[in-house]
Amino acid sequence: MDEDDLLALAVRLAGAAAAAIMAVRAAGFVVERKRDHSPVTVADRIAEALIVEGLRNAAPGIPVVAEEAHEASAVAVPQGRFWLVDPLDGTRDFANGLDGHSVNIGLVEGGRPVLGAVALPAFEEVFSGIVGRGAWKLAGGERRPIAARPLARDPVAMVSRQHGRDQRIADFLAARGVAEVRPLGSAAKLCRVAEGVADLYPRRGPTMEWDTAAPEAVLLAAGGRMADWDGVPLRYGKPGWRNPGFLAEGRA
Repeated sequence: MDEDDLLALAVRLAGAAAAAIMAVRAAGFVVERKRDHSPVTVADRIAEALIVEGLRNAAPGIPVVAEEAHEASAVAVPQGRFWLVDPLDGTRDFANGLDGHSVNIGLVEGGRPVLGAVALPAFEEVFSGIVGRGAWKLAGGERRPIAARPLARDPVAMVSRQHGRDQRIADFLAARGVAEVRPLGSAAKLCRVAEGVADLYPRRGPTMEWDTAAPEAVLLAAGGRMADWDGVPLRYGKPGWRNPGFLAEGRA
C-alpha cells in the first residue's frame, strides 16, 4: 500500500470509530478507571478494537501501538514504521458530555509522523494529511484542502481545559499578545490550528505519543510547525511513549 492507500485506510477507520463512539454516547455508558486513575469507557475499547483489526487486516506488515493495549501490557517499540493509535483522545471530555474528544491514527517512520487521520466525532469532521503533500478536512460529505495560516496580528490560542490555568501558559499568551483563548480537549486543538482558525497551541503538561502523532502529521501537512519548548521536533518511539511539553503554531 502506498501513502494514499494508507491515508485512505486511516480516514475510513477513524470515521468508523467516531460513529461507534457516538453510538455509545447515545446509548449511555459507565466510566471506569485505569491503573493511573484516568477514565476509560466501553467506547475506548470498541473504537480501539475496530481500528486495530482494520489496520492489521489491511496492512499486516505495519505494527500497531494503541493506547488501551499498551495500558494492559507493556508494548515494545517496533522497528521501522508503525501506527500510533489513540481510539478516544479526551475520554474525560467524552465522559463529561463535552465535545472535545477525537480519534487519532498516525503513521510514524524514522521517529517522525508521516501521515495521520483525526476524527472529531461530535463535530462530524475528519482531518487528514500526508507530510509534504497536503492536508484535508472531510465534513458534510465534502473533502477540501486546509492550510495553517500565518500568525495573525491578534493571534487566537487553543488551550487545554486541564492545563490552561498553568501560569507559564498565561505568561506565554500575554507575551505573544494573544487576543482570544479557546479551551478545547484532545487533538481537536491541533486540528483547529491546522485548518487556520487558530494560531497557537502551547502545552506545558505531558502527553503520550499516541495523543500527538496523527494531529502533528495533519498540522505539518497543512504547513504548520510543532516542537518542544527548546525548538526541537518531537521524536516518536521513545521508551515510555511520553512527550515533553510543546508549542504548535501556524505558518512562519
